[in-house]
Amino acid sequence: MAELTYNVLKLLPRNTLSRMVGAACRVSAPRPVMRAVIRTFARKYGVDATEAEQFVKQEAKTVAERFDRRDYRRALGQFATGVTVVTARASDGRRVGVTVNSFSSVSLNPPLILWSLSRQTPSFNDFTTTTHFAVNVLEARQHHLSRQFSTPLPDKFAGVEFAEGAHGLPILSGVIAEFICRKVRQYDGGDHVIVVGEVEQYKYHDGEPLVFHSGRYRVATRHPDVAE
Repeated sequence: MAELTYNVLKLLPRNTLSRMVGAACRVSAPRPVMRAVIRTFARKYGVDATEAEQFVKQEAKTVAERFDRRDYRRALGQFATGVTVVTARASDGRRVGVTVNSFSSVSLNPPLILWSLSRQTPSFNDFTTTTHFAVNVLEARQHHLSRQFSTPLPDKFAGVEFAEGAHGLPILSGVIAEFICRKVRQYDGGDHVIVVGEVEQYKYHDGEPLVFHSGRYRVATRHPDVAE
């Protein structure tokens, strides 16, 4: 029976298996929650739940041994990015926001962008159920906003200057670009969800961007070897 369970699980779609392994890898997830997720998949695919749990634990161990997470994050940190704050309105009208540096353009026609949302974010349910969101691209001096919106706080907007945009979305003052988007897709991305939005409105302003590289905030400068 164990061999049958192993063979069935190995044939699962990679995104399904990654979700199961991800549940086992997330040490912050309560063990009963982790077990419930795995057993739900086991029932769905008709395999023994206990053996499925052992299989997933072994796969999680293999993943953990393959990568030192901290070292892997250092490697990813070598890719410099801008910094954004994504804002939205929760279903009960609350303003929510989160710091994001995974923002990227996807398509010009139609105008699509994407960003990644951690499943551990306190406002995860608010962002995954909202229909619209705004991406605020931070200016170089707004590193304090990046820290504020990346910290769990009762009210992340306390002391923050902003205006209401379309759909009641909070638009932060002083940003160098803003994009108001309609959410069109959500995809499983392991311990994150990939959110795709279609840009309905945008604005941009003069200014230098806030840059994040190797775990630190940076400022952008012109390359001395490249003529303007």
